[in-house]
Amino acid sequence: MELENLLANSVLLKARQGGYGKKSGRSKKWREMLKLPPVSQCSELRHSIEKDYGSLCDRQPIGRLLFRQFCDTKRDLKRCIEFLDAVTEYEVAADEDRRDCGLLVLETFFSNESEAPLPEIPPRVVKECRLRLRENPSKEVFEECTRIVQNYLSGEPFEEYQESSYFSRFLQWKWLERRPVTKNTFRYYRVLGKGGFGEVCACQVRATGKMYACKKLEKKRIKRRKGEAMALNEKRLLEKVRSRFVVSLSYTYETKDALCLVLTIMNGGDLKFHIYNLGNPGFEEQRAVFYAAELCCGLEDLQRERIVYRDLKPENILLDDRGHIRISDLGLAVEIPEGETIRGRVGTVGYMAPEVINNENYTFSPDWWGLGCLIYEMIQGHSPFRKFKEKVRREEVERRVKKDTEEYSEKFSEDAKSICRMLLTKNPKQRLGCKGDGAAGVKGHPVFKDINFKRLEANMLDPPFCPDPHAVYCKDVLDIEQFSTVRGVYLDTTDDTFYSQFVTGCVSIPWQNEMIESECFKDINESANEEKMALNVEERARQTVPRPKRGFFYRLFRSGVRVIRRDLSSTGAHGERRRVGVGINPTVSGAKAPVPHSGVSSSALGGGRQTWPPAGAFRTTAAFDKVKAG
Repeated sequence: MELENLLANSVLLKARQGGYGKKSGRSKKWREMLKLPPVSQCSELRHSIEKDYGSLCDRQPIGRLLFRQFCDTKRDLKRCIEFLDAVTEYEVAADEDRRDCGLLVLETFFSNESEAPLPEIPPRVVKECRLRLRENPSKEVFEECTRIVQNYLSGEPFEEYQESSYFSRFLQWKWLERRPVTKNTFRYYRVLGKGGFGEVCACQVRATGKMYACKKLEKKRIKRRKGEAMALNEKRLLEKVRSRFVVSLSYTYETKDALCLVLTIMNGGDLKFHIYNLGNPGFEEQRAVFYAAELCCGLEDLQRERIVYRDLKPENILLDDRGHIRISDLGLAVEIPEGETIRGRVGTVGYMAPEVINNENYTFSPDWWGLGCLIYEMIQGHSPFRKFKEKVRREEVERRVKKDTEEYSEKFSEDAKSICRMLLTKNPKQRLGCKGDGAAGVKGHPVFKDINFKRLEANMLDPPFCPDPHAVYCKDVLDIEQFSTVRGVYLDTTDDTFYSQFVTGCVSIPWQNEMIESECFKDINESANEEKMALNVEERARQTVPRPKRGFFYRLFRSGVRVIRRDLSSTGAHGERRRVGVGINPTVSGAKAPVPHSGVSSSALGGGRQTWPPAGAFRTTAAFDKVKAG
C-alpha cells in the first residue's frame, strides 16, 4: 500500500519538474500538435472575429504581445507603448517611491526634449497630473492620460494592425486555439482529492508540459442528482472570472462517462491541511494577514462580476507553488443581477452567516462574514463557533452563530481582533464591507497597513511561506475515499444539449497564457519566421539565376545551324538535295566514331557554294582539342 502511494507521488513529482522532455515535459511530437495553419486557412476567422481593440490587443495575451510587436515597428506607436508601461510601473511602485516615479514619467514624456510626442493630451490634463503628484501621488494620477493614449491606439493604428502580418499570425494562433480538446490532449497522474460529482486528479498537457488539475464530473452522478444546472453554472462562472486569486478554467472536454474541467493546479495543498497538519494549529498573524489580503482581492474580483461565493472555508482555499492563495470550487457561487438580492440556505455549517441561516435576502454580505471566520481560524487554530473535531449538533452551531460572541486569545493583536469583530458583526448592514464601500473598506482596515495592494495584485509581493517543491500536499492515494458505482441511471440523446453547452474546448486567456509561459509561442514563431525567410531567399535565388556563359565554338556552331536552317528552307523550295557532313561526339573522350553533323554553308564564312566540313570528312576529339588549344 505504501509502495503504491510512493510510486504515484514519484511519478507526479517527476512530471511537475519536467522530467518527460528536454523542455518542461513537452511531447516529442509537440511541434506537430501546435503546427500553425496557412494564413489562407484563416480567412473565415478573419471576417468572423470580433474587431474589439480591448479584447484583441489588451486582454488576450497573444494578441497583446503581437500588437506590441507591431507597434515596435513604428516610432510614434512605440512611444505610446513605452508610456503605458511607465504608468504601469508607477502604479505598482512602493508608496515612498511613487512620487519620484511619477515625476520621472512627466519628465520623460511631457517635456520639450522628449524623443517623440504622444497623442494630443491637453495641457490642463498634464498640469493636473503634476498637481496631484505633489499633493497625493495616488495610483489614479495618470488615468486620463492613459485613456487618451488607449483611445488613439484603438483608432487608425488598430486598423493598420489588422492589415499587417502580425494580425495574420494572431489569427493562426486563434485557429489553433479553437481546435477540439479530447482526453488525449493530456497525460494523467494520481488522484488529488474529491469533488461533488467525481475525482480530481493531476494532468499534464502533452504539447506544452503544463500541469493542471482535472475535475471529473460523472455523467450518471450528475443526472441522478439533477445537478446539470449546478455544473453548468460553475463552468460558466469559472470561465467568466479573470483573477489571480481564483482558480482559472483552461479547458473543458468530455469522455464516455464524465465531463471534465481542467483547472489551475495548486501544488501547495489547502489551508485546512496547513492549519492543522503542520505543527501547532494556526498561523502566525503576519501569515494570516497576508492570506486575508489575497482573499480580499479575490472576493473583490468576484464581486466585480456580481458573484457571491457563499462557501469560504479553509478546504476551499488552495496554495500554489510559490505560496500565493486562490479560491477554488465555485459550486455554490451564484451571479446576482444588478440591483437585486438573493436568498438561500447554502454553505458549510459553522461558516454560514446569520442572514443565510435565517433564509433572509442578501447580496455579498455572507462572503465578508466568511472572511472573518477564516481570519479567526487561521490565527486561533479553530473556527469561531466550533472547536476542531468538536462533536456538536448542527442546530447548536447555528444557535452560536446567531447569538454568541466569539472569544479571542492572546494570539490576536488589537488590529486582528478589530477586523474579526467588524467582519463577524451579526447585522449585515453594520458589517465591514457591507456599508457601500465593499472591498475598499476592508482593504482600508489598519490590519493591512503594511500591504501594498497594487503590488499584491501584480504578484510582486513574496508570500511568508513557500511550499516544498519536493512534497505532495494531499492525502495518500488509498486514503481518498472512492465514489460508489451509480446504478439505475441511463444516458440518452436528451442529455446531448447539456453536454454541448458544457464542452467548449479551450478557454482563450488561460490557453494563450499557457502558450507564452511554456515558451511554445516563442519557439513556434521563431521556427515559422525562419521557414518564411528561407522560402523568400530561395524564391529570390530562383528569380536572379544568371544565364550560363557560352563558349566560342558553341556560339559558332549555333550560328551555323541557324544559317543552314535558313538555307534549307530556301533550297528545299527548289527541290535541291541537302548534304550532311560528319562531326564528332564531344562527350566521349578520344572517340573516333563518326557522328552526323549538319554541313555549314561556306556562305556563312564568306565563301561560295562549297560546304564545310567537306563531305566524308572526319574529326576526332583529339583534333577538336588541338584546334581549341590553338
